[in-house]
Amino acid sequence: MNTVKRTLRAAAVGMILMAGSGAAWAAEFSLSVNTALQPQDPLFKGLNAFKENVEKRSEGKISVRLFPGSQLGKDEDVLEQARAGAGVAVVVDGGRLAVYTKEFGVLGAPYLASGYDGVRKVVTSPMFETWVGNLRKAAGLQVLSFNWWQGERHLVTNVPVKVPADLAGIRMRTPGAPVWMETIRAMGATPTPMGWAEVYTAMQQKVIDALEAQSPAVYNSKLFEVAKYLTKSGHINLITGVVTSAAWFDGLPADLQKIVREEALKAGDIASRGTEASLADYEKQMAEKGMVVTEIDVTPFREATKSVYEKLGYGELHAELDKFLTN
Repeated sequence: MNTVKRTLRAAAVGMILMAGSGAAWAAEFSLSVNTALQPQDPLFKGLNAFKENVEKRSEGKISVRLFPGSQLGKDEDVLEQARAGAGVAVVVDGGRLAVYTKEFGVLGAPYLASGYDGVRKVVTSPMFETWVGNLRKAAGLQVLSFNWWQGERHLVTNVPVKVPADLAGIRMRTPGAPVWMETIRAMGATPTPMGWAEVYTAMQQKVIDALEAQSPAVYNSKLFEVAKYLTKSGHINLITGVVTSAAWFDGLPADLQKIVREEALKAGDIASRGTEASLADYEKQMAEKGMVVTEIDVTPFREATKSVYEKLGYGELHAELDKFLTN
């Protein structure tokens, strides 16, 4: 299986190199977009819209190719390709960008904002644009837009969970970014970083006991087959962005730069509203397949995770964002 994955990845990277040399497409510029999500995920509709509208508005000068299922590699690997100047982009959370620009990490902090409208206000603000500029300087990465909402993340377990104490001794998969790890630790579980593609097998083989994820991802990866309970903790409001190479972006004429960023923002709204509309249906389908979907009082989890902001040095920024979000 690993050999097959490496072969597919090598082929995908080869196509990027061909694109960069002009051999694969007649377009002047090409962009390959990588995502861990599958084509049936509502967010993928936004990526299709981005592809179609960029190619149309640029009159074919920009070609966009989409690679679901992390075909180009892990998010961190694709970010490194982008930093090296390749014409690649990745749908990525703020936690993975925090290693370059710390402020991005707060986007994955617990109970930051309510729903898509709340977090969208943050990622379309002048404050956020200063983070975008800092990321360019620090890492050579360009944010196209960061309004790709994948839903609130919930607990997926094989034991019922009502309060943080129920997670004691539970090995829970989470992305490896510090803010995610610390959030899971504060909730009472033992954070276990792991690539998303490995989660199903890890649950099946009991390498991990639980995970946390948004409902569309849980359903589309068929995790209801290996986990009994989905507990709606909503501890992280998962907002992601399309991030590419600053060098590739700077190589575009100004009019094409404008098109790419405008269409990324529009497509992010399409993806996010589609996600909003799909959540209840996903939960209904999982319940029909035997999963127990439970609403809980999240107050104990909210209280347990308050310390995450101070522990990771986001106390002042959290206060600033709280003030911004309530105005």
